[in-house]
Amino acid sequence: MQFLFLYCRSGFENECAAEIQDLAVQVGVAGYCKAKQQAGYVTFHPYEAPHSKELVEKLDFRALTFARQWFVALDLRNDLPLNDRISPLLESLAEIPEQACRVSYEHLDTNDGKALSALCNSIEKPFNSALIQGGFLRQQQACDGLRIHICFLSTAAAAIGYSPLSNSSPWAMGIPRLRLPKSAPSRATLKLDEAFLTFMDERERNQKLRSGMSAIDLGAAPGGWTWQLARYNMHIIAVDNGNMDQKLLDTGLITHLREDGFRYRPDKTVDWMVCDIVEQPIKVATMVAKWLTNRWCHATVFNLKLPMKKRYQELRLCLDTIEHALHENGVAFRMLCKQLYHDREEVTVFVELKV
Repeated sequence: MQFLFLYCRSGFENECAAEIQDLAVQVGVAGYCKAKQQAGYVTFHPYEAPHSKELVEKLDFRALTFARQWFVALDLRNDLPLNDRISPLLESLAEIPEQACRVSYEHLDTNDGKALSALCNSIEKPFNSALIQGGFLRQQQACDGLRIHICFLSTAAAAIGYSPLSNSSPWAMGIPRLRLPKSAPSRATLKLDEAFLTFMDERERNQKLRSGMSAIDLGAAPGGWTWQLARYNMHIIAVDNGNMDQKLLDTGLITHLREDGFRYRPDKTVDWMVCDIVEQPIKVATMVAKWLTNRWCHATVFNLKLPMKKRYQELRLCLDTIEHALHENGVAFRMLCKQLYHDREEVTVFVELKV
């Protein structure tokens, strides 16, 4: 029976499992999950085949917070011979519904998984050739169809399947390869960079991240998120009682206000409000709801630092709080939430108001 294979951050398997089960039920697909702590992945098994393909067609991948990437697993092979892994992997692809456009050779984001990166690299060229010869992969790979996934769990085990390119993460294992700029004041800048890449496509980024726009960064010091906004030549108010990076202030784009981010109120509506304050998630969510219902910003990206226990329940409470406030005030909006690769014990939320 086919099943769903979902990558997640190690330690968040229970949250990933709870979420996929809840969302699957909402689209009428019942099933059960298998999750092992610190494994870095979860599997969801529908009670009736072939509902896995139906599920990825019904369910929007962007609605999942804790899943970095997913694919319909056609098979899980634990018997790959070391002298010929290609033949059994090809056999497992017999039920793929159509020719694929791309292939992704993957491993889990764990210490054991990273040790398999060399295997992924070594098999790529010969397996691509075998896929083309077997009719599984188009020679011209620029299309919007399916992506084949080969996820090695060990040197002798792999999950094999496919995902729709239009309904999955664009990156292998859902991890964008970003480098920390030397001039950035902190590694936190990568979170906002990844958020913009994750929540908006290229057209949206060109439209919503433009020179001359206005932004407010709450809890800005030392300036990791402010630096990211300044890349787009925005005019930024950085709100924080702490010190900002002097080189960043020297750009002339930033006004630093030594104030409490929770007490600050803007003089006029801005294009963006971003917030990476370390505080109870419901307090942050309540503040964000106030910003949005008062239309103090057109769009926002913010982090919710999750508690050690009942993380999924706390996240649902926060998102429901924002949704309820916006619906109650008749505000149209779009909201997305994802645990990004550069997040830790937190998730990142994007909300934009609709005209």
